[in-house]
Amino acid sequence: MKFLTLLAILLISFINVNAQGIGRIVPPKPPEVFPPNALGGDLVFTEGGFGLGAFYRHSFSSELTLVSTFSMSEYQGKNEFTFIDPYTLQTFTYGKVNRIFLIPLTVGLQFRMFEESLSDNLRPFVEFGVGPTFVLNTPYDQEFLKSFGSAHNNMAGGGYVGFGANFGTDKSSLVGLNIRYYYIHLLSGSVESLINEPLKDFGEIYISLSIGFMY
Repeated sequence: MKFLTLLAILLISFINVNAQGIGRIVPPKPPEVFPPNALGGDLVFTEGGFGLGAFYRHSFSSELTLVSTFSMSEYQGKNEFTFIDPYTLQTFTYGKVNRIFLIPLTVGLQFRMFEESLSDNLRPFVEFGVGPTFVLNTPYDQEFLKSFGSAHNNMAGGGYVGFGANFGTDKSSLVGLNIRYYYIHLLSGSVESLINEPLKDFGEIYISLSIGFMY
């Protein structure tokens, strides 16, 4: 959790938000009208590492946006501890039998906040989404890429709630940051990341840096 909190602060600090200058009073500018559609990719950070994703957005109005997302990232349980072999410098986890990858496909809504009081170059929002999730597990005792030949998939359902913001007034590109909490529940059976510790429920915080284009 400390890692994700620090990461969020660092990401926000690298995004340039141009505030309105202080000086003489000028007439208020009319609100910016952005293209209704956006398509792009996500760089996702979780407690288990990082992953990649993609998104499509369609705005019904300046306040309400439909969001469809896809991502893939590795899951790390609370009892997993990674060590480094001092002789080979390779990492390993005691008792680990499977690598688990979460692949959620979600459809949700974003609600823009403070539209009347904030400049258009900072557009905060709250959001939620639901959808199916593929829970993919591969044998830990096999080499990373080869292990996908023995992969097994379980179906799950779940969703997320979160908040974030889009930045800038460029009408061709989109840059945003969001923080989501995902809850995922297996529809049947269970999976093991550590031996003799079956899992049916997964909860994780995702920090996503979104970059795309609007049209």
